[in-house]
Amino acid sequence: MAELDLLGSILSAMERPPGLGDQETRRRAREQAARLKKLQEQEKRQKVEFRKRMEKDVSDFIQDPAQTKKKFQPMNKLERSILHDVVEVAGLTSFSFGDDEESRYVMIFKKEFAPSDEELEAYRCGEEWDPQRAEEKRRLKERAQREAEQEALRGPAVVNPNTDYKDKYSHLIGKEAAKDAAHTMQANKAYGCVPVANKRDTRSIEEAMNEIRAKKRLRQSEDEGPGGAGTS
Repeated sequence: MAELDLLGSILSAMERPPGLGDQETRRRAREQAARLKKLQEQEKRQKVEFRKRMEKDVSDFIQDPAQTKKKFQPMNKLERSILHDVVEVAGLTSFSFGDDEESRYVMIFKKEFAPSDEELEAYRCGEEWDPQRAEEKRRLKERAQREAEQEALRGPAVVNPNTDYKDKYSHLIGKEAAKDAAHTMQANKAYGCVPVANKRDTRSIEEAMNEIRAKKRLRQSEDEGPGGAGTS
């Protein structure tokens, strides 16, 4: 009896065989792991093949003396990173251009023909690089800069009248009279230039008072009218 109890406890402690459901789950897990491993190996082979193609293209580019730069077709981010690495190992220069991920591409340059800032800016704007037009723009820019520097050295412009006042009226009043008139003219903000003598009151105080009284008497007589003084 004790032996049966011991055997029963041993059997109960043993792991039970998996059921049909457990076996199906494990089978699917193994299949999924196998597919994932296959995809990883395939992706690895594609990377190796792509790198070999890029290494060949870069090598052909280096050996061709007629080529100074090369533009590749648009690539995804992974392919661009592989190409940049190949170019760096080869001792060349590379840049990526394009506004969005689908149209982004890589251009490579030989070290001795590295692009200028103006050339890079043209590619970033989606324009073709034209060395002749760029040289013309550079010359125009330098010319404008030189003219600006010369203008700054000359200082502010001095405005001169087209004619002299004394020459303008000399045919009417003579050379000496025109010269004297020009010397006695002063600027008047409201009315222009008038002789200084015309702006001065040369009358004495007594003469001025007599003139004021005369004008006052004249106004009074006009107000009274004819015959006004005879009425009482």
